[in-house]
Amino acid sequence: MSSSRDGGMVGQGRDVTVGELLARRVVELSLEKKCEGVKILDLRGLTSITDYFVIITADSERKAKAVAEHVIDELKADGERPIHVEGMESMHWILLDYFDVVVHIFMPEERRFYDLESLWSDAPVVFT
Repeated sequence: MSSSRDGGMVGQGRDVTVGELLARRVVELSLEKKCEGVKILDLRGLTSITDYFVIITADSERKAKAVAEHVIDELKADGERPIHVEGMESMHWILLDYFDVVVHIFMPEERRFYDLESLWSDAPVVFT
């Protein structure tokens, strides 16, 4: 693969940005921990806060903590560190901010309540 002008990667007929590659790595890591309802929302063009949301459901506080720690540790090994982490105390909504990618790890009730998919319904779903 070679780089495109906008910092993406040229591949199978479409550009894949570094942010999307990171988001897809987060998906892979969350699925290793048996999380459910994993989605990537492409927020480019809709907001300047980030390029992608990765939304994940963990069915227990223990699993939420495990997946957050797994993502942080594995991405750190890949050379990526979050610029901000929130929610590790309560584990009902954990946020990992990697600048281009913001990871949301929810317990089921919190995911239904905050309903980010509806709030950002204009965002294309890259992975589901």
